Amino acid sequence: MAKKIGYAPGVYDLFHIGHLNLLERSSALCDHLIAGVVSDELAAGAKGRAPVVPLAERLEIVRSIRCVDQAVAEVLPEKLDTWRSVGFDVIFKGDDWKGTPKGDKLERDFASVGVEVVYLPYTVHTSSTQLRRALDALLVDVPR
Repeated sequence: MAKKIGYAPGVYDLFHIGHLNLLERSSALCDHLIAGVVSDELAAGAKGRAPVVPLAERLEIVRSIRCVDQAVAEVLPEKLDTWRSVGFDVIFKGDDWKGTPKGDKLERDFASVGVEVVYLPYTVHTSSTQLRRALDALLVDVPR
């Protein structure tokens, strides 16, 4: 029987419990979990600013997590191109993508190649954006 390969892409900046929840839930739904760590350039393009933690360090952090079998740098802007390069049977995203234009495109793209899209519960009470805002607020108050 073939192994079910899962792919969980993310920036994984300022690693927090929401990231861990996504990776653990993803791992439970496949036989081999690949975490795609979005490059600094792609993250900056998508979010308007570069990650706080550089790609090499984020890769090392994610690689060290027990439920992750493999971590790769995601350097291609289209997830379908990443699929062609990496190869997986199911892609995991937070349910904050469900019903959005990005989520709808993901579903259309992957339906065309037989890859399942699975949405997992988004951890509402914490996010990298919230952590970054808190850090920015603290830095405003730091004397120079």
